[in-house]
Amino acid sequence: MAVNRCAAHCSCHSLLSRRTFLSTAAGAAGAVLVGGCGPAALEPSPAPIRLNGPASKLSPSIRAAFVRRKGEYGMRWPGAVYDGEAARKLYTDKLNQAAAAARARIDVRPEPLYSLAETDAWLASASADKVDGVVLVLLDRQEHAWPSAAKTIDSGIPAVIYSPLGTSFTTNTTPLADKTGCVIYCTDDFSQPAYGIKMLAARARMKATRCVVLRGAKRQEGVLADTGISLQYVPASTFLEVYNGIPENDEVRAIADQYIRRARRLGGGASHQDVLNGVRAYVTARRILQDEQADAITMDCLGALGKSKVSLPCIAWSRMNDEGVPAACEADLGAVASHVMVQYLFDRPGFQQDPVAETAREAVIGAHCSCPTRLNGFDQPGEPFDLLHHHGNRDAVPRTLWRVGGPITVLDVLPGAKDKPTELIISSGQTIENLDVPPAGGCVVSVMVKLDGVREVLSYPGFHQLFFYGNYRRELADFCRLCKFQAQVV
Repeated sequence: MAVNRCAAHCSCHSLLSRRTFLSTAAGAAGAVLVGGCGPAALEPSPAPIRLNGPASKLSPSIRAAFVRRKGEYGMRWPGAVYDGEAARKLYTDKLNQAAAAARARIDVRPEPLYSLAETDAWLASASADKVDGVVLVLLDRQEHAWPSAAKTIDSGIPAVIYSPLGTSFTTNTTPLADKTGCVIYCTDDFSQPAYGIKMLAARARMKATRCVVLRGAKRQEGVLADTGISLQYVPASTFLEVYNGIPENDEVRAIADQYIRRARRLGGGASHQDVLNGVRAYVTARRILQDEQADAITMDCLGALGKSKVSLPCIAWSRMNDEGVPAACEADLGAVASHVMVQYLFDRPGFQQDPVAETAREAVIGAHCSCPTRLNGFDQPGEPFDLLHHHGNRDAVPRTLWRVGGPITVLDVLPGAKDKPTELIISSGQTIENLDVPPAGGCVVSVMVKLDGVREVLSYPGFHQLFFYGNYRRELADFCRLCKFQAQVV
């Protein structure tokens, strides 16, 4: 469980779900306040955002089966010492638990696959029913066990192969190790196949995701390469039209007041009115998301609003990502995919940022204006933050304070083309400093990270990468293998 990081070191932050969390805060314009403490933190939040997109309604379908020979194990591995029936009962329970945690439906075959013919029939049925993935658990190393694994991998159905210790040699796994569309886990640690099930569910939800893209002047539809994310382009002027119809009502005032109360301080030029305007931008984005029946949103923010007095959606995107809604800056479709993957796989938001090289410390600074606060997870307390103007000296944005010394992962998704798969640039490291801006220039959220094995920071690849808590470099590489993406681990 994440520790509480209230500025006053109290225990006021309650655990709220990703669907019911709404940030809390209130206070007077220009005041310097310590937030998160006392009765204000326990006030009821406004109604949570309603999720209406196809991904939010999807219950991924997964088939699972065990494979072994009939009869006693005897002297051949896994040997007479192995209680295959006890293992089958144990792993059946674990499969069901993992599927429930991933909000997926799993159909576990009651009897093991006792022959290649049974394996063929099981795979044919799964293919005909268009399931989202299959899980094959090996309870044997002999006869048709690994040929069944090979058939499962070659079936074209996304597959997780689980081999508990004693059911494989490297001679069994080597011929399959470089296959894609699958992952193979050889361990008694069930957290790996449980993550495999999470990946199958995340892949299915990603392909069902509908994203609103507020850019340009006309409506049109598209698909984001081999991620399967559907894109609904909506004229950018729609945001202004909806925003102008959003009143500064009780809900807007309540959310704004709760933001200010929760913040450590309101300063840096930001006013109470700036926060109110930012919350109106959130309600605007929420309305568009619901009108379009979408799961995610992005906008050409500067192009649509840069010359207007309407608040840029910095608070809006921060809040939506805190609520489990992928929201990307600047109509960056790669960032949309990054947000989707991080949220669906790891149940936490990421911070889309502009990378800045810091040569003296061989580090990379992530700088932007829409950082979420619930970095530990949707169901965990948020990190402390300030409300300040961003680098344009306008609007109110949350300056979230990152945990120094904690592990982080960096992800940048480069969408594929007709003859090229999507590529993921992946790094890991740790946070080393939250920079003060000013006196430094740039965005007020400027997080410095030291990346594992990266010294040539001047040429660090990508842009608008996501920083997020935890070291998930290996897990993202596995997701690439399952989805047939390319992984570039830096």
